[in-house]
Amino acid sequence: MRYVYIVIGTLSLGIGAIGAAIPLLPSFPFLMLAAFCYAKSSKRLHEAFISSKLYKNNLESYVKKEGMTLKTKIKIMVIVTIGLTFGFIMMDQVPVGRIVLILVWLGHVLYFMFRVKTIPAK
Repeated sequence: MRYVYIVIGTLSLGIGAIGAAIPLLPSFPFLMLAAFCYAKSSKRLHEAFISSKLYKNNLESYVKKEGMTLKTKIKIMVIVTIGLTFGFIMMDQVPVGRIVLILVWLGHVLYFMFRVKTIPAK
């Protein structure tokens, strides 16, 4: 199982790194998955990851329960909105699916507005 976590963590890290450079690709969930997988599989990989600039710029403040910058929150919400809007459009014949997507979107908005503290940019 250790090797499965390493493979998933490495793939997630790669996608997250690309997402940090490309505005429409989310980096946050993939980097969180990489951190989780590395923590489960290899102390050395986990330590290397949490000491990287990619981790420090994108996840460290959230993981330490300090919050997120407004820019990060907006980026995440734009990506979620675009993704869910695409699903909403594709579900034109599935009204229940559209309702679920609206509820998921609303949950994301409320979570980031009221549960995640906004911190000043560094």
